[in-house]
Amino acid sequence: MGGQFAAAGGVDMAWTDPIQYAIPAFIVLILLEMVWAAKYAPTAYDPGDSLTSLLLGLGRNVVGVLEAGLLLLGGMWLYQHRVFDLSAIGGDWGWQAWALCLLGEDLAYYVWHRSAHRVRWFWASHVNHHSSQHYNLTTALRQPWTGLIALDFIFRIPLVLLGFHPAMVLACGSISLIYQFWIHTEAVRRLPRVIEWLVNTPSNHRVHHATNPVYLDRNFGGILMVWDHLFGSYQPEIAGEKAHFGIIKQLGNFNLIWAAFHEWVEMAGDVWRAPWRSKLGYLWRVPGWSHDGGRETSDEIRGRWLGNSM
Repeated sequence: MGGQFAAAGGVDMAWTDPIQYAIPAFIVLILLEMVWAAKYAPTAYDPGDSLTSLLLGLGRNVVGVLEAGLLLLGGMWLYQHRVFDLSAIGGDWGWQAWALCLLGEDLAYYVWHRSAHRVRWFWASHVNHHSSQHYNLTTALRQPWTGLIALDFIFRIPLVLLGFHPAMVLACGSISLIYQFWIHTEAVRRLPRVIEWLVNTPSNHRVHHATNPVYLDRNFGGILMVWDHLFGSYQPEIAGEKAHFGIIKQLGNFNLIWAAFHEWVEMAGDVWRAPWRSKLGYLWRVPGWSHDGGRETSDEIRGRWLGNSM
């Protein structure tokens, strides 16, 4: 997706999402993984599941054109009220600014990603990415269509106010997503320990996508695992504990529209039926919370498993 924006100096510049340049590589890697799976992991791909993932990715690309335009417009207004001038570290577009922005975006991604698993409003959009019961490179393309409705952009607002150009913030977000494409595979097992500790890998991200109680709500990092180590959410993949993928309440079908909007529909139903004092809880509390205790949150599922394993 491309767009026009006014740079800090008033010069018009064109911006194209880096993901567009990565799409040919995505296609080649998916085809290579399919060849590998045909020989070594015949159950890794399901035609209906992969088609749903590809269509969700295509829809996200279409929605992203409008979303990026709106975010650039809003971001440029915020940018005029930025707190810092980055000229002291090489200017708005120097390599130093890019490095700091990428680091800041990675932290913002961690905060958003953890929130997306701990607040049902954000989860309603993010759940799409977790809804596949298979784990392959097409799963990486299973992206939400409702991020703008979920207000995901609020987690990047501090970066713009700190002085990073909105286009740079968006580009760093795309760089993070490009990096995360390759980690959605079972073809790569565990890498050397120092790499697993430092950055996101297929092993680390399999944990994140798994529904096993020991793996629930762990490994939220985008590129770096440092944030998970710092904030106590890191969980290595355990030998003998094979990851089972999907969500606690599986979709049960490959219906594209249901995959895109099912959690919004179910959340709205819960709010409608709930007593007045509990309605907001179904929006802002952890997924799985219920006013009558009739469901289980990930913490409760994990706690029950820990109790039974002792």
